[in-house]
Amino acid sequence: MALSNDIVLRPRFKIELARYNQAILSDFRNAKTTQSEFIITRVDDHVFIKFPKEKQTFWSPQLHLEINKVDDSNSIIHGLFGPNPTVWTMFIFLHFLVATAFLVLGVWGYSEWALEQNIALQVSLMVLMVVVWIALYFAGSIGKASTKPEMHALNDFMNKVIYEKKEPSL
Repeated sequence: MALSNDIVLRPRFKIELARYNQAILSDFRNAKTTQSEFIITRVDDHVFIKFPKEKQTFWSPQLHLEINKVDDSNSIIHGLFGPNPTVWTMFIFLHFLVATAFLVLGVWGYSEWALEQNIALQVSLMVLMVVVWIALYFAGSIGKASTKPEMHALNDFMNKVIYEKKEPSL
């Protein structure tokens, strides 16, 4: 799973397989009943793989797979590693809040500057918003870095399910 750049907070990948998508989805349905290391949820062509509650931490990743049919004998798997959707939504909301505050402070500062008033407070708070934004970015990066072993475990499990040799049924 090589990434083209280290800035990616939610790594994505694509795998082309010479197998029918329903066969792959069936393999994940079977894996759900034969193992207890991961929680597997399937909705249509989407498979979500995550750790059980007792093994999860705040930063624990989950793997979202979308298994699309190309034709009757080929499929494409689009994968996305990411934190719990609640954590991701919180981070996006905080980024939006910081960006909005930065813009409001910029407008306020420009108004004060146009009125030839002191703008030190507005500029200081704008710099603080930039610092907060950078801190949020690094918090996300640290969270991602701390869960690399878990991401590898999810990836290894996915590879085991999709590449495992199946015994022919008698």
